[in-house]
Amino acid sequence: MNTGSDEPGKVAMADDESESERALGSRAPEFIRARRALHVSWQVGVFVVGLAVVAAGVIMLPLPGPGWLVIFGGMAIWATEFVWAQLVLRWTKRKVTEAAQRALDPKVRRRNIILTTVGLVIVAVLVGVYVWKFGFEMPWNITE
Repeated sequence: MNTGSDEPGKVAMADDESESERALGSRAPEFIRARRALHVSWQVGVFVVGLAVVAAGVIMLPLPGPGWLVIFGGMAIWATEFVWAQLVLRWTKRKVTEAAQRALDPKVRRRNIILTTVGLVIVAVLVGVYVWKFGFEMPWNITE
């Protein structure tokens, strides 16, 4: 990848890229980037911490907890140091923004409200049939 700069840690911005997006690359302090061994150690540390956070998020997916939020937090930690994580987060932000805009579309909102109402009616009918047939007994206490 050509960064367009001869200086380490500096990345050239494209003309068509928006001003609000930060340049890709390391966010490590200058004194760390100036020393190769220290910078590699810094990157290993950031990778290990990010990996631990992402692993905790993956564990939280089937268990109680904010799994996806923690995974994106780990990606944000990685994005402080690695270009690939910065690109993944930019793509994710773009897709989330597009999905939010689609969800605000009146036709989509109307469809979602109708589907939710139909689903709630179906659940209410099933619960009503269960209560009519068995009363307020828990399923494991039914002896029929």
